Amino acid sequence: MSVEHVLVIPRAMFDELGAFQGFQPDAPRYLNAILAPGSNFFLPRPSAELDPTHKQIIPYSIFHFQGKYLVYTRGGKSGEKRLHAKQSIGIGGHINPVDEREDSLAETTYFNGVEREIVEELVLKGTHTQRVIGLINDDSNEVGQVHLGVVHLFDLDNDDVISNEDAIQDLHFATLAELAATADNLETWSSICVKHLQES
Repeated sequence: MSVEHVLVIPRAMFDELGAFQGFQPDAPRYLNAILAPGSNFFLPRPSAELDPTHKQIIPYSIFHFQGKYLVYTRGGKSGEKRLHAKQSIGIGGHINPVDEREDSLAETTYFNGVEREIVEELVLKGTHTQRVIGLINDDSNEVGQVHLGVVHLFDLDNDDVISNEDAIQDLHFATLAELAATADNLETWSSICVKHLQES
């Protein structure tokens, strides 16, 4: 069985750009550096998951329709076992070599990965617009220490969305107030995003 390789940057680069805890809305400053040719590279996932000297770049896509946000429960077949049974408002995953294009791991490769993850995990029946609204970092736990999230907000033209993976269960839309009321059930990144969206 082949070993999955995932896109990373050195932790030192993140520190030089300005390490933060929680949500950082100044996405361009970080993304322009992270996605510059030569700034990132692939590492075997098993070693990357245990290596806090690197940050895995994870697109984290949130889906919004008429004041409500898509939320689901991570099932037993979720790729990240440490997040099993948690609720999440983010869809996404690692950027892999299959996403690589001629731009030397720059923006095209990254956005190919964003699209691939969404197609793998969801079926969106309508159209949408999207924008990057910020980054997430959480060094308070072992999962967060080796990941850096890039938050994409998708505005949907309808709520016809279904799961395309067994790992995505109990898919439904909820208001920010409803999500905040069950914050204890949310994975950390989702809690951070809900708080930011309430304040913005």
